[in-house]
Amino acid sequence: MRVPDGLNDLQAAPLAAAGLTAWNAVVEVGKVKAGDTVLCLGTGGVAIYALQIAKAHGARVAITSSSDEKLELARTLGADITINYRATPEWGAELMTRTGNAGADIVVETGGQGTLGQSIAAAAVNARIPIIGVTAGMGATISNYGTIIGKNLVLRGIANGSRAMLVDFVRAVDANGIEPVVQKTFPFDEAPAAYAYLASAEHVGKVLIEF
Repeated sequence: MRVPDGLNDLQAAPLAAAGLTAWNAVVEVGKVKAGDTVLCLGTGGVAIYALQIAKAHGARVAITSSSDEKLELARTLGADITINYRATPEWGAELMTRTGNAGADIVVETGGQGTLGQSIAAAAVNARIPIIGVTAGMGATISNYGTIIGKNLVLRGIANGSRAMLVDFVRAVDANGIEPVVQKTFPFDEAPAAYAYLASAEHVGKVLIEF
């Protein structure tokens, strides 16, 4: 599909990967609307795109990270609520407190079983929780299982999205001037270093390898 003239190759590269996944989570599954509260976990590529997409739709965005420096960067991108999950392990309860016990209407769950319990605790009644990743591990159990029923939550696993979704997303990127956050770009012959940098989880947004 055609890339808008205003985007260069580096800006276009993440659109069909992290960007499309975030669009699917926030717009297609989450059905975001102005005034919603959207919770993004971490500051990786999907979470940062989800922040940008949610803000473009008039939502309030909360985001978590283990780094105050990363949270400061998220605030410059429009994050309204930032929570350091290392300093506040019960970040689900903290999000409820910071929203007047309303919770998040959409939780972009990129952590997996290791964070799903906290995501459920942070969710509003009738919230949608698109489940994307397993970066926080797969060994944990969900201790608050009954809350899924009590809050009438929708949990849905997603993997990327369709071409039709990508068309809508690219139009939104062009119309709203959304730019990908790229932490670092490596030349192709340094690809192993790029993967090592990604694995270190020091980045915010995307890490690219340029051919």
